[in-house]
Amino acid sequence: MQTPSDRHAYPSHWEADVVLRDGGTARIRPITAEDADRLVSFYEQVSDESKYYRFFAPYPRLSAKDVHRFTHHDQVDRVGLAATVSGEFIATVRFDRIDSRGMSASAPADQAEVAFLVQDAHQGRGVASTLLEHIAAVARERGIRRFVAEVLPANTKMIKVFTDAGYQQKRSFEDGVVRLEFDLEPTDRSLAVQYAREQRAEARSVQRLLTPGSVAVIGVGRTPGGVGRSVLRNLRDAGFTGRLYAVNSAFEEETEVDGVPAYRSVRDIEEPVELAVVTVPAERVPRAVDECGERGVLGLVVISAGYAESGPEGRERQRELVRQARSYGTRILGPNAFGVINTSPEVRLNASLAPHPPERGRIGLFTQSGAIGIALLSGLHRRGAGLSTFVSAGNRADVSGNDVLQYWYEDPDTDVALMYLESIGNPRKFTRLARRAATAKPLVVVQGAKHSGISPTGHAVQATRLPHATVSALLRQAGVIRVDTVTEMVDAGLLLAGQPLPSGPRVAILGNSESLGLLTYDACVADGLRPLPPRDLTTGATPGDFRAALAEALSDHACDAVIVTAIPWVQEDGATESPEAEALATALRAAAEGCPAKPVLVVHVELGGLAEVLSAATRTGPNAPTGRVPTAAATAPAATAPEAHATQSEPLSPAQQYRIPAYPAAERAVRALAEAVKYAQWRREGKEPGKVHEYDDIDESGAADRIAELLRADDDPRGATLAEADASELLGRYGIDVRHALPAPDPDAAVEAARTLGYPVALKTTAPHLRHRADLGGVRLDLADEEQLRRAYAELTEAFGKPAELRPVVQAMAPRGVDTVVRAVIDPAAGAVLSFGLAGAPSELLGDTGHRLIPVTEREAGSLVRSIRTAPLLFGWRGSAPVDTPALEELLQRVSRLVDDHPEVVGVSLEPVVVAQRGLSVLGASVRLAPPPARNDLGPRTLPGY
Repeated sequence: MQTPSDRHAYPSHWEADVVLRDGGTARIRPITAEDADRLVSFYEQVSDESKYYRFFAPYPRLSAKDVHRFTHHDQVDRVGLAATVSGEFIATVRFDRIDSRGMSASAPADQAEVAFLVQDAHQGRGVASTLLEHIAAVARERGIRRFVAEVLPANTKMIKVFTDAGYQQKRSFEDGVVRLEFDLEPTDRSLAVQYAREQRAEARSVQRLLTPGSVAVIGVGRTPGGVGRSVLRNLRDAGFTGRLYAVNSAFEEETEVDGVPAYRSVRDIEEPVELAVVTVPAERVPRAVDECGERGVLGLVVISAGYAESGPEGRERQRELVRQARSYGTRILGPNAFGVINTSPEVRLNASLAPHPPERGRIGLFTQSGAIGIALLSGLHRRGAGLSTFVSAGNRADVSGNDVLQYWYEDPDTDVALMYLESIGNPRKFTRLARRAATAKPLVVVQGAKHSGISPTGHAVQATRLPHATVSALLRQAGVIRVDTVTEMVDAGLLLAGQPLPSGPRVAILGNSESLGLLTYDACVADGLRPLPPRDLTTGATPGDFRAALAEALSDHACDAVIVTAIPWVQEDGATESPEAEALATALRAAAEGCPAKPVLVVHVELGGLAEVLSAATRTGPNAPTGRVPTAAATAPAATAPEAHATQSEPLSPAQQYRIPAYPAAERAVRALAEAVKYAQWRREGKEPGKVHEYDDIDESGAADRIAELLRADDDPRGATLAEADASELLGRYGIDVRHALPAPDPDAAVEAARTLGYPVALKTTAPHLRHRADLGGVRLDLADEEQLRRAYAELTEAFGKPAELRPVVQAMAPRGVDTVVRAVIDPAAGAVLSFGLAGAPSELLGDTGHRLIPVTEREAGSLVRSIRTAPLLFGWRGSAPVDTPALEELLQRVSRLVDDHPEVVGVSLEPVVVAQRGLSVLGASVRLAPPPARNDLGPRTLPGY
């Protein structure tokens, strides 16, 4: 129990669980008066050299005065944090606010002296750099903008911690001491350093689960059957290369189970245990976790059920499980997990409930559902696909898809990542990781429970107000190949794992069935591809005919991919006969050898065995080198393996990698190819992502002052929607001009407003139920004189009610054009999102709206305009005049800048925006301000709290 500090209540929000460089975890928390004994014990375990570096003199022990000073903090001017494992200190950091002379001070002094001490046994684990992130965040919260550190020149490790952090620094040397000063405001470089460290740490924590040197299965029954016995058998039968142990408290001493050494407790095992698979009932799991923690087990896979999926009591049991494991510095996969598989010949790990592990391949598979995991493993096996790794996270109380994505990013054995997600716990982080991963290898995602609005039981999920379609659009912007079903995920995965990326959308179609060729052609058109006229080889085509036709198509510079269609032969008597699958597959592979840079897909109908033969081992050419063939991931930027990958398994041969995917329906093959085409285009465009444009006429500081003034004037902590005049003024500071509208509470006022603005004018109602609803008759346009205006006013009030209810306004007519709508919102989970669509039915009824994450670049603004299905209306559809899309793209970028520069702007709506042949007019605007929401992606690295 923590005690309050001298001046502030205990800042519990500073507590955090973190992943260290080696994949283990630690807890960071404020130091309190109750930590005196812990501090003394910690200091006694620090070497004399480290003490000397900390105090610049021999300092063998802490005095009572020292202990009091280092454990009593006011949490404002003096703050101390500790990193703990198993409740004991492994490192400390503190800052003291100082003035310009280096003397103790209080606010408004904005600099502080910082000092670290890390236990020698834990140096090199990244503890100090993690503590620096957290103490810097605390300092910024307390109004400190600069840290000062004095370090002995010989203390190179500590100097490196500071210099590698990425902050703006000033370095000097005087009186034999290195003095470092650095600003604490995050920079692009400091964030890049933080993200790189996050990736290494989280990837290493997953590697601990996938490449253990020894595994203990806890809960192995004494008789055949049961979950524990099944997992043990699967590990043994897969040929696990490390040491294997069976654990059950009911075992007799010095016994074996299925030839595996058996023990009563993990503590009885003399050799190190790196991974424990826990299968005991939920009520016995805490004891097992304690024993594993005391034994130093590095990772836990908890297959046991009875946690959050079972109700409130189970949810609390799950939270306690995570807290317990993290207290020992251990990460958990599960609970209620299906297990993990690693097919690398150096490991051969099958710590799962799957009795038959997949063949070795280059696809990584992650699922949250065990049932879906079983189905996917079975489906991939039937299609001849191999896996590199498989992770089924169950309730994903700790290790999640984000962690596995960090591991796959630089895993040399994984070329394609497939993920079945039922929830995304941190969409902002997932989008960031997915964008980076997709630059190196394809990432295919299918999301379940997308329409229920209910998070799966056991999953801790941040609330989002965005509809599923918007989330999908944002994932696509990040390069994710977003599909709707697990079948589509497997179809796309097979293509991407075995074939190169297409260089464009042009598709050649050939086969022995004219009808099947036409079906394939129609499917290509429907999915946005550009098919060439199908080539019919007739039903009498031989494997040799297929080979010649495929070779000719692949050599044609006018095509980027080839789809081969095949049906059984029809004999003269009308009987059907399937050509020998091996002969046809050999012919197709031989033709593909001549042009390995173009993808080949096969659509087969009732050709038994063809898919299996095509997916079997083949080679890409007569002199194919050992190593990797040009599959979808092969053109990615070279990635340096992280430190954790001390060794790499032998690469798969080209024969093991190059497989021609076969599909039982044309639509499935075409859909997979269409996704590959879009992904390839995204990756090509990613080489030149564009930039966020700087506009000289933007008044950022003036807008900030006005926003602060408006927020001070409103005492509602939830914020408020600005008055039209205030919204127009704020938008004007970002070069967004809103056409002025004058109130018209009666006909005479309307006439006066029209005189002021000049005819022709528009008369509009602004009542909420009629606003922006021209289809209901609440708008009268092109009123050329007073007579027309008075007549329109009378018609409106007669049809819809009194002026007080309608709140009519008069506005000068804008040039004719296409009505569009631009919106921006701040979502608590996904972040700032910019949306665009055509006004009215297209966006509201049909949901034809595009979305991009803010800030948008010039390229992204252009793609957003073109992303909607009704975009042709902007570019001269059916002979109409094209409108000024460059002006529209500029408007999108200006709105993006406004929201990105000022997080207090939590909502913007411009409707309608009339885009004319030259220029555009913003006829209506709404802006909402509120205190900025917290951004966990800009703070220090933390694990989700429990």
